[in-house]
Amino acid sequence: MRVALFITCVNDTLFPDTGKAVVSLLRRLGCDVDFPKAQTCCGQMHVNTGYREEGVRLARHFADVFDGYDAVVAPSGSCAAMVREQYPRLGVQAPPVHDLSEFLVDVLEVEDVGAYFPHRVTYHPTCHSLRGLHLGDRPTRLLSHVRGLELVPLEGADECCGFGGTFAVKNPAISAAMCSDKVRNVMDTGAEVLCAADNSCLMHIGGTLRRQKTGVRIMHLAEILDAR
Repeated sequence: MRVALFITCVNDTLFPDTGKAVVSLLRRLGCDVDFPKAQTCCGQMHVNTGYREEGVRLARHFADVFDGYDAVVAPSGSCAAMVREQYPRLGVQAPPVHDLSEFLVDVLEVEDVGAYFPHRVTYHPTCHSLRGLHLGDRPTRLLSHVRGLELVPLEGADECCGFGGTFAVKNPAISAAMCSDKVRNVMDTGAEVLCAADNSCLMHIGGTLRRQKTGVRIMHLAEILDAR
């Protein structure tokens, strides 16, 4: 299967190890993975802040760049939801984009990817992955098959962490309060690692975890699934 990696802006700029983990994991599972170098921002930031025309141009570019692949995989529920939900409203037809977990479970029909990660982990389902893509228990099913991993439930898991892209910038006090609530719940689990499928939300929560000197690490789902 010829798969294209849609890395997204945040991962490409700040979390390159996540992209490397996706490529390593998919190749191990038999996929022919390509990275189209012409890819740019999907336009989510532009559309969400009222720059529709600029967003449409980026959406059309995305459709051209990723045309012809058997599947497009993104390590970001937020950006995958943008392509699937917003592009049709913009009048742009693009190849379907899969979140990593749904690609593994639904397309490759794999839940045990052969990972080994001997740590206590809790999972935060980000808003777009939970409400936009409706990933359900796919990520936790994958984590439950990781050898050595102890998966502990997170109270208030379905509550927003307060990031929300520009929401954190426009409403910093509210955002910080929401993140503090999330961090408190993370600490109550006793987990060593907080996992999610969106590095943008992990970056937001991770900042508070570090400032409070909690010792809890943040890791993208792809990095845990690629751990051997």
